[in-house]
Amino acid sequence: MKPFITVLFLCIIQFFSAQEEDYEYANGVFYFEENKTQKIFTDFTRIRQSPNVNAQILDSLQTNQQILILKQDETILKLGERRANWYKISYQKGDKTSEGYVWGGNLCVGYRTKNGYDFLFGLTKTINKKDKEYPEIVIKQNIASIKMVEGNTLIDEVAFDTGSGESLSYGTFTIESNHKLKNVEFTLKAMVSGEACGIASYDQYVLVKDKKMIVLPQLMNVGDADVYYHSEQFVFPNDKGGIPDAFIFKTQEMEKDEKEREKKKNASKTYLWDGNSYRLK
Repeated sequence: MKPFITVLFLCIIQFFSAQEEDYEYANGVFYFEENKTQKIFTDFTRIRQSPNVNAQILDSLQTNQQILILKQDETILKLGERRANWYKISYQKGDKTSEGYVWGGNLCVGYRTKNGYDFLFGLTKTINKKDKEYPEIVIKQNIASIKMVEGNTLIDEVAFDTGSGESLSYGTFTIESNHKLKNVEFTLKAMVSGEACGIASYDQYVLVKDKKMIVLPQLMNVGDADVYYHSEQFVFPNDKGGIPDAFIFKTQEMEKDEKEREKKKNASKTYLWDGNSYRLK
């Protein structure tokens, strides 16, 4: 594992150097199309008269408020590792339609509706985190969350890591089957990914049951063309090779040495599911 971490670290350093002048660009997950509906993620999001944090506050909107994107402004605000444009929006409260500007980082990366509940996926903050292998290295880590909402009422919320800003080039949020796990109604999957050497993608699975969300271990995938890769995946009961009342966490690594010879390593561990929680077998 250490050679892989070393290669990954060097690749990240090279990427940071190459991208040093590109910080003015916004994160891709915060790009929203004009004339499309979107939802507010951050509660009490301020609506301003112009695209500036010092502009007059016209209103504030609650989590799950639907809005319409009118226009993307060129102004970008960076908070931690979240870089997003301002957007001119319109929205309705009662019978009144209003307009104003909102920072894109306060909007949902994705949202879904299931069984009468709204599920919202968004980014909340950036924290400083020490690398496990190299404690002297401090990494800026984004924190995301999924909110389970009924109208304007928050039912449950779970949080998880999503890597650095370079892993926010692309994001998806989907509803999957329950994978035949006992008592699970359905499964949510949030994903963010980067677009360069050594920049990881993160898959976060969340089980939904009885108005509660249960976060599974996070999956990370990263690679550099055909030089190396590290992949992680789950095998659920209804997948080929799955087993009842459990899910399998599988990892695979490949590195090429100086003679272009591939070295592969596979590993797996099983988590038992009792219908309410999971534990390592």
